[in-house]
This record gives sequence, structure tokens and C-alpha cells, in this order.
Amino acid sequence: MRTPALLKKLYSSLYTRFGEQHWWPAETKFEVIAGAILTQQTSWKNVEKAIENLKKKNLLSAKALATASPSTLHPLIRCTGFYKQKTKRLIDVAKFFQKNNSTPTREQLLELNGVGFETADSILLYAFNQPVFVVDVYTKRLVERFPLPVREENDYETIRFFFQSNLSPDVKLFKEFHALIVELGKNFCKAKPSCAGCPLERKWYVFSCVGAPTCGF
Repeated sequence: MRTPALLKKLYSSLYTRFGEQHWWPAETKFEVIAGAILTQQTSWKNVEKAIENLKKKNLLSAKALATASPSTLHPLIRCTGFYKQKTKRLIDVAKFFQKNNSTPTREQLLELNGVGFETADSILLYAFNQPVFVVDVYTKRLVERFPLPVREENDYETIRFFFQSNLSPDVKLFKEFHALIVELGKNFCKAKPSCAGCPLERKWYVFSCVGAPTCGF
């Protein structure tokens, strides 16, 4: 099976099982941007708490966060962990977007404090509807376990290019595919895999994967 067809079938299997994910949940563009910073090294449940705290204080905007004091933000986002680092990152990102209203380039985002590949790509895809495929820990885990031609790679840019070069540059598809991979990772393809009932399970297909030897088509 050619790679584009394989990815199409992979997407179809996940979509059939989990349905539309409606991700990223946010009311404004800047809420997505702030969420992309806050979700670093924490669960989305904690991000939701922090987002709600910021909303209650009318601080969830570039203008408000750019002038907010660290002492004000610390208790509001403490639940996400590494709150002192994230406070600085939020303020720096807010100052950038207060001055820049147009769609940023990937290079501009990567120059910002605390913004790496995943955060930059999440902002571009979910806030600015740019066709950039987001690679996270769930994506890397899927690549390691599922028989894809890029299995031996664990490099962010290589995996991103693999998906982007084998899929149509469709923003909606990229959003949904990424969200479905996250759902798969949370329910089945965990650090310790729970393969029974997984939509990608193929009991008679075995390949050299210590973690999950039964996924494939």
C-alpha cells in the first residue's frame, strides 16, 4: 500500500472510531496561542483551569497579558506547572502579538522565548489556519509502533515533513488527524500500550516492535 493511501486508511480508521474531535477548543485566536504555551508539559485539564482563571480576570488577550505583572499571573496559571517560566513566555508572546496582527511566520514564532516546533506549529495550525502538521508525543509514539515508512525516525521535522508530504495541504484534515492521534494516544497507544480494542489492532500482523506488536492493517 502506498504511503498516502496508508495514511488515508489510518485517518479513516481513527475517524470511524472516535468521530470528529472539534479541536482546538477556544473562543478566540489568542486563547489558542495562550493554550499552546500553557499545555507544555501538563495535561489539558490543567490548561482549562488556567484559561478559565485568566478569563475571570479579563487577562486572556494580548493587550492584557502584555502588561500583566508576574505576581498577578503566577496564582492563575500555577496549576499548569512550571508557572514562572510560563508566565514569562505568556508575557513575551503577548507583547509579540500585540505588535503583530498579521499571520506570523514559523521563524518568527521560533524566535520567541519558550516556543519550540510543536508550540509554533500548534499556533500556526489552530490559531492561523496554516497547513502545518503538528507532531507531539502521541504522534511520535504512533510512528514508533505503527508500520509507517518513517518508523525509524524520531526527529520532529522529519516526521512533520513525512505527514505533510503525503497528505493534501488541508487545514481541516491536519487539525482532525492530529486530534484523532491524540485521542488514540490517550485511550490506547499509551506509554504502556493498551491494544485490546484499538482501532489499529491487527492480531495477525506482527512486526518488530517491543511495545505494541499488533497494530497495522
